[in-house]
Amino acid sequence: MTISAKSGKIYSIDKFAAGNHMQNPIPFDPYQQSYKSPFGSVAAGTAVHFAVCLPRAMGCSGVTLLISEAFSGRENAIALSWRETDQITEWWECVFTPQEEGIYRYSFEYRVSWGTGTIAPDETDCGSFSAAGKNWQLTVFSPGFHTPDWLKGGVIYQIFPDRFACSGTKKTGVPTDRILREDQDNLPHWLPDEKGIIRNNDYFGGDLAGIEEKLPYLQSLGVTCIYLNPIFEAHSNHRYDTADYHKIDPLLGTEKDFCSLCEKAKEFGISVIFDGVFSHTGADSVYFNKYRRYGDGGAYNDPASPYRPWYHFGKDRDDYHGWWGIDTLPEVNENEPSYTAFITGENGVIDRWLNAGARGVRLDVADELPDAFIDRVREIVKKDGRDAFLLGEVWEDASNKVSWGALRRYLLGKQLDSVMNYPYRNAIIEFIKFADAEQFMRRILRLADHYPPEAMHTAMNLLGTHDTERLLTVLSDLDLSNRDRNYQASLRLTDEQRSLAARRCRAAAVLQYTLPGVPSLYYGDEAGMQGGRDPFNRGFFPWGNEDERMLSHYRALGKLRKEHSALRDGVLRPLSAALRCAAYLRESKEETLAVLSNMNPHSITYYITIPHEREEILLSGVRAGGGIAIAPQTTAVVRIR
Repeated sequence: MTISAKSGKIYSIDKFAAGNHMQNPIPFDPYQQSYKSPFGSVAAGTAVHFAVCLPRAMGCSGVTLLISEAFSGRENAIALSWRETDQITEWWECVFTPQEEGIYRYSFEYRVSWGTGTIAPDETDCGSFSAAGKNWQLTVFSPGFHTPDWLKGGVIYQIFPDRFACSGTKKTGVPTDRILREDQDNLPHWLPDEKGIIRNNDYFGGDLAGIEEKLPYLQSLGVTCIYLNPIFEAHSNHRYDTADYHKIDPLLGTEKDFCSLCEKAKEFGISVIFDGVFSHTGADSVYFNKYRRYGDGGAYNDPASPYRPWYHFGKDRDDYHGWWGIDTLPEVNENEPSYTAFITGENGVIDRWLNAGARGVRLDVADELPDAFIDRVREIVKKDGRDAFLLGEVWEDASNKVSWGALRRYLLGKQLDSVMNYPYRNAIIEFIKFADAEQFMRRILRLADHYPPEAMHTAMNLLGTHDTERLLTVLSDLDLSNRDRNYQASLRLTDEQRSLAARRCRAAAVLQYTLPGVPSLYYGDEAGMQGGRDPFNRGFFPWGNEDERMLSHYRALGKLRKEHSALRDGVLRPLSAALRCAAYLRESKEETLAVLSNMNPHSITYYITIPHEREEILLSGVRAGGGIAIAPQTTAVVRIR
């Protein structure tokens, strides 16, 4: 790829493709099919072709693939065969066919007249002669792994139920210790009370009926799936301290309201998934009942309670394990048979709410749930061929996540369907802010290489959630890492900061909506909401005061996803990555889309040099001679034929 600094011209000569006539060839690149084919993870029983490219001058006498499976510890060494190419380089190749699912680690050993050496990944994931001790990863999944087709190519919309829309319906059975807010344009309460406790007990009145009323609005954004933060009865506004898994929180409505929402959403082509918080309950719950809200029973008060075995008690009732040490969130033993049956059994919690109309469940802190419990969750989610979606909260690369001292097997085909895609969030935001195109490309390719295609195409591609600062605030260049709540409460972007952040948001959203996976829009980001960390990222939706330009942009992106098959399950192929510009293709049988992201402070003209007959600009670019003119900090989408 080349660029003229004066003219701002960029050409899509693929810098990732290896040439056979380079004086210093790349020994191995897992993202190029000339080195490894097929790209990415494979089903068990699939033959994988490996090839290494070396300078003839090395005088190599042999190359061996060293590969081991992480769960079993089995090791294998496969000799590569020599294939002459020219007088400068030579190729060595072999085929490896993994017979069982698992995580395989591999590198290469070469032999020369003075001894042996290792070819292993460097910081860019390319092969290096001086990176011994590191390995590449080959993910091998179950041949039958399939995720729900209804989610692919769609758009997820995440709703914090108390803060989205209020129907005005009068509620009954609401506990009297809740603060009901009418000033919806103000911040959530964030100061501690006179006892120094942050109660999280102020409510803005959002409810399930309000969400149902806004279904036409969600449809206009191209939304095909609603992800609801917790909806079960609980005594904080975030509701991650479940009080009763079998009851909708009275401020949100009733079970009838939930069923109505799910049924009405179907008419708009929208499915609903709910948040399953199963690693802990609330101390103020039917099950633990520390404060006797629910009478005299419960694990805290009664050693003979049927819920007592769910929890970890020590010498007395006040000596119990709290989730992350928080005493209002007593931790449960998920492998306790009575608890497992309660959550995952026939007519248990998950089964009940799926039967009520939900089409999937998100597992809160999935990396803190034991494998046996997740196995059982999958069984009930997929019961009788049910086409429901099982999503897990994992913040890192879920294919090689280690938690509780063990490598996890989330994405091998027998546990989760997919996960929340925080690694893509980090890659996109850092590229938008710091413009390191090469790092961005490697990061998205690495994850696409590690995740099974079925999991990749249903990954929840988020840029903001209830656990992160608002996207607009993140992209304003304000650093909130060491800022306290007093600072965050008073934070308001200046017009200049907001203009910069909004432009970056639009560019980031195009990447989010065009990379493999399903984009997830956190309620209000499309309206231009701003805010720091919890609770300042959880304000009420600004109905009537939306950022219309931002809203129009997200509607255009939703339309783009609906109309283009390449964004459903198309192959990801890099075009170029250098000089603050990243470009990639999404290719399906029907079409090819080029995504061109310019993070320069000036306009560029991008020339797509791969063979094609014509170009159709779909978003944000302007035809300029034989290229595409792209404004500063803008991402364009072009269909090529």
